[in-house]
Amino acid sequence: MEIQNNVALATYTSWLIGGPADHFCRPKDVEQLREAQSWARAKGLPITVLSGGSNVLISDQGVRGLVICLKDFAGTEMSVEGGRFRLTVKAGTGKSELLKIFLKEKLAPALFLAGIPGDVGGGVVMNAGVAEAMVPREFTEITEWIEVLKPDGSLKTYQHGELKWSYRHSSGWEPGIITRVGIQWPHRQDPSILEQVRAANKVRLSKQPLDMPSCGSVFVNPPGLKAAQLIDSSGLKGYTVGEAQVSTKHANFIVNLGAAKAQDIWSVIQHVKATVKSQKSVELQTEVVRMGDWA
Repeated sequence: MEIQNNVALATYTSWLIGGPADHFCRPKDVEQLREAQSWARAKGLPITVLSGGSNVLISDQGVRGLVICLKDFAGTEMSVEGGRFRLTVKAGTGKSELLKIFLKEKLAPALFLAGIPGDVGGGVVMNAGVAEAMVPREFTEITEWIEVLKPDGSLKTYQHGELKWSYRHSSGWEPGIITRVGIQWPHRQDPSILEQVRAANKVRLSKQPLDMPSCGSVFVNPPGLKAAQLIDSSGLKGYTVGEAQVSTKHANFIVNLGAAKAQDIWSVIQHVKATVKSQKSVELQTEVVRMGDWA
């Protein structure tokens, strides 16, 4: 496995923003992942795992140490057992690949998977889901088990019930790197699922700036409230710093107009939080993970 130096990371994120990694690799299997861990440990370097890149903001100054990108850590195995459809999925597999599989099988998870970006490992980490009322709507509902590579090189499997699941978050498996995910759903086919996905995508295209670089929804919805409505009613649609802008189409999206910097995005996030707190007395929270040097 090749370990590269000074690799630009912007193209590995959905915002298309970020400085270089000091060192960078793309392992394809667990042995290469172990090799990367050992290489970094021997050199005393910190490790940063870059998954699907849809929920991260990488510093303009880049990331020190070794960045392990899971883009090539992909693959699926499937079976039908006891009336249940099961998948064993490598963590770097895109959610779009899961979508294709569930669409082919005409199963309900295709509908919520069509609404979220990124990969499967990231989907578990943040319990990714959609706001619409549907079943399923979050990763916790389809995840049966996960496998984690621990810092000492061992593999540990956690069953669903051993993990702590909450809104846009999972825990109980750290420290380590999620390597595989067991996914399951009743094998009850719905011939209308393809048309449902098409209809949902049409609605999303009309309401969300899916043609521009973003991370999807930036802020989690406060209990009983909608972040987009709070931001919109605070007069923040179109608020811009540099080339980072609160989308004029959907207020919970911050888009890259073309040459936005990470600091621009972060400044918009901080301004939105402060304004909503001042006007609505609501403290917005974001699940966006900042990576790299933020002096």
